[in-house]
Amino acid sequence: MPVRLPPVTDPAPRILLEGIVDYAGLFPPAALAMDEAVRRYAHYRAGGQGWMLGRFICPAAALDAFTTAADLFLPRDAGAIPWRLAVTGSGDVAADLAAITAFNDRHRVCFDECSAVVDTLELRVGTPEAVAALAAALPPGLTAYCELPLDGDLPALVAAVGRAGLRAKLRAGGVTASAIPAPGAVLALLRACRAQGVPCKATAGLHHPLGGRYPLTEAPDADTADMFGFAALFLTAALLDTPAGDDEALALRLLQERDPAALSVTADGITWHGPDGDHLFPREALWRLREGGLVSFGSCSFLEPTQESRALGWH
Repeated sequence: MPVRLPPVTDPAPRILLEGIVDYAGLFPPAALAMDEAVRRYAHYRAGGQGWMLGRFICPAAALDAFTTAADLFLPRDAGAIPWRLAVTGSGDVAADLAAITAFNDRHRVCFDECSAVVDTLELRVGTPEAVAALAAALPPGLTAYCELPLDGDLPALVAAVGRAGLRAKLRAGGVTASAIPAPGAVLALLRACRAQGVPCKATAGLHHPLGGRYPLTEAPDADTADMFGFAALFLTAALLDTPAGDDEALALRLLQERDPAALSVTADGITWHGPDGDHLFPREALWRLREGGLVSFGSCSFLEPTQESRALGWH
């Protein structure tokens, strides 16, 4: 992936939101069929909000199905920007890596030109030993995100991820209330990643910019639960990079922010009007966050994050 240059003229919301949503339409609660998920991704990619779209998330076992479904949509022209995929692991690392290699070989047109490329692997890793084994097996050019258990020894696990040159993954929700972690556990992972300089991504339950009580599924009679907001999560990660982030209560307050009036946006930065006063996140801080802090989040909905952030006046 090419290194982005520090922003010079991009507005702050653009820096925060560009490429932020990794599309997980195959996964619950949307659980779309492959044909429909691919069609929607192609539509979003070509649309006016396509700049917020990141990777297509696909299980390793479904890569052949993706190839079939995406054939009509993938770019073929030399120099075209390929679709980037993040693959979720099956539990069999060797089989997953073999599937990724076969996929990338199949989609390579010539030399470095390709129509689609898997450049990211996401999988659950529970011990430092498993982290080291994964790192030893990875081929060059493949980035790995380790989904870590929030009830584990996070400092030790994140330190192992950092030593291995890998990245961390936070699961922030699910389709049941019990799948939503405690705010303190989420903050603990963000703190451990910051302390070790480990980039992180998030997934699940982050369709909305701010926290609130939302339906757990798309069923008309779905239960509701208190969920995190993606904008509040990302700004909390940015807050931890400031002296104010040492205040545990303050960081937890931002993590659970629900009030749109608590955030104001200008071209130069985003301000949180916290209980102790204003906290400004300037463009440079947001760029650093997205480059090497909290880099993206997976969502089975693309419309909710884009439409709701637009309703807040962020773009």
